[in-house]
Parts: sequence; C-alpha cells; structure tokens
Amino acid sequence: MKNEKIKSYSFDEVKDKFLGKKGTSKRDEYELALSLDLLGEMIKKTRKKRGFSQEQLGNLIGVQKAWISKLENSTTNVSVDTLFKVFSALNAKINFTVSLNEEHIKVA
Repeated sequence: MKNEKIKSYSFDEVKDKFLGKKGTSKRDEYELALSLDLLGEMIKKTRKKRGFSQEQLGNLIGVQKAWISKLENSTTNVSVDTLFKVFSALNAKINFTVSLNEEHIKVA
C-alpha cells in the first residue's frame, strides 16, 4: 500500500457540492431549516434550564403545550414577535444579525 494522502473537505465545500453555492434556492432552504432547528433546540434548552415545563411556558405566553412542542421541534412557523415573547418569558435575550453584502446589522 502506497502512502496515499486522504483528501479532506470542509463542511462548506460539501454543502457547495451537494446543495449548491450560497444564494441558490436549495442551499438557502437547507440553511433556513438548520437555523430553525437550532432555534428550537435553544428554546428547549433554555426552558429546561429555567425549570419550566412546556405547559408552563405555554401558559406564560398564551399558547397550548402542543404548540411549544412544535416550536421546539421546528415543526411550526413562528413570528419574530412570538420569539421575543418566548424568550422574554424565559428571561433570556435574543439577538438577530442581518448580513447585507458583508455588513452586519444587529437587531435585538
């Protein structure tokens, strides 16, 4: 066996090859879904850290327990206003960063 060098690829290179470059519809859909999954996971971890059940959090913001479950599992749409309500009820800050041609704008 020769000393064959194994080629490695960055995650971005793999995404470029299989999903397309940034800005293509397939890549944008993937990135959005990934972001929503991470957001749901953050909500779940924060809720648990604060010691709330899904039902208790739902009661604080006026929604059913099932909706909190859907939010945490990224199976429902959510408005920015509702996100602020959720994180406010959890006594946690949420920040958004908008990128415009390499310029970053923070929204809190």
